Amino acid sequence: MSDAELGFLSVADAATKLADKSLSPVDLVDALIARSERLDPQLNAYLLPCFEQARDAARRAETQIANSGPCSPLHGIPFGLKDIIDTAGIRTTCHSKILADNVPTRDATVATRLRDAGAIMMGKLATHEFAFGGPSFDLPWPPARNPWNTAHHPGGSSSGAGAAVAAGLLPAALGSDTGGSVRNPASCCGLVGMKPTYGRVPRTGVFPLAYSLDNIGPLTRSVRDNAMLLQVLSGADVGDSASASAAVPDFTAGIGTDIKGLRIGVLRHFHSEDMLAEAQVAAGIDRVSDVLSDLGAQVRDTRLHPLSVYQGGNRIILTVEGFAIHRRWLLERPEDYAAMTREKLLPGAFISAADYLDALRLRARLRDEFASHMRDFDALICVSSMDPPCLIDDDGEVARTYPRQARAAFNFLGCPAMSVPCGFHSNGLPLSFQLVGKAFDEAMLYRIAAAYEAATPWLAEHPGMAV
Repeated sequence: MSDAELGFLSVADAATKLADKSLSPVDLVDALIARSERLDPQLNAYLLPCFEQARDAARRAETQIANSGPCSPLHGIPFGLKDIIDTAGIRTTCHSKILADNVPTRDATVATRLRDAGAIMMGKLATHEFAFGGPSFDLPWPPARNPWNTAHHPGGSSSGAGAAVAAGLLPAALGSDTGGSVRNPASCCGLVGMKPTYGRVPRTGVFPLAYSLDNIGPLTRSVRDNAMLLQVLSGADVGDSASASAAVPDFTAGIGTDIKGLRIGVLRHFHSEDMLAEAQVAAGIDRVSDVLSDLGAQVRDTRLHPLSVYQGGNRIILTVEGFAIHRRWLLERPEDYAAMTREKLLPGAFISAADYLDALRLRARLRDEFASHMRDFDALICVSSMDPPCLIDDDGEVARTYPRQARAAFNFLGCPAMSVPCGFHSNGLPLSFQLVGKAFDEAMLYRIAAAYEAATPWLAEHPGMAV
């Protein structure tokens, strides 16, 4: 197989080939290293490649699979980590000068779970600084770029994860999502990105942005691949006080099952009234609704509170908790932050305790209302980004378009939400939509997303630079 064929091999197909020994973990890793060395200078997806360690791990996996078969479906599968996720003995910088020399002594729980499953860590991936700033050029490392058009940003804050997976440098990567930071790069790069239910995946060993909003989730090219990753990542962990003890189902069980009769609500008012989406983005939601209807789902419009209610509550909590985490460094080393990061964090100093507590109380009430609303639906769909990604070096457009999204609402509510590709803008950049579900019902989202994916051609599309 060519390096492009191996680069775009799905996790599921690679797992089959590794298990029947028609593909060697060493050959797969070598092909991805070769692609990365050729393409990443244009993308800046990797902040710290760990290619020699990956080769060593691939050789061990090859021996283990030959002797006793794979220990899990992810045995021998390469992956990358957003550089806020701790790796023992390997630098974790949060893409910031402040932690430029930080070398953790322990792996994050999610990194341990993937390694224990036999997956192979290829390196640490670029992020917006501390998972919050933007595509900044005033940091020690450059920002990642969009493989569909490198003049454009790839979304964030899990920017390197989106760029690497979309370009076929990796089959899967982990990001974090506090206000949409898995789903934004998934949307911008034509990927599947899951923000699981709050508490589903432990965050032990992951640098926090906002304790009560942070999630860890996978970015992949296919729905099945995403479910396979979430299967390994999920489950309680004593190191994370917010970790949920909810049972972990088989997330792949419903994939391939039809969606006839499922009740799907369309939050059309998010993009047609509350915040006006760009015309081609809005048209994409209409086409998704038509496909789901053609597949037999009962699709109808529904309404929640205006988008600004959820977005505003999320912004208050995120800004206050983020400032609390960074307060000492902002006082002692403000010049070491990128301007974008500093400007986003500092308003947290001026939000009152009363406003913060009001936002927490509002969240509790709206979560209850949302759970009641979902008794009438199996899932909801809505827009992800209101606009396609803008030029990476246009600070004005970055500042204008980044808040124009419907993702942070579901961090506020704590429910699962995923971005799914749904075509392309006339400028050649990907379009996407969000699927939103009941708490701890990620399996339903995977079922619906897989049915949509199978009925549309988008999975077969790849960036021209990477083919």
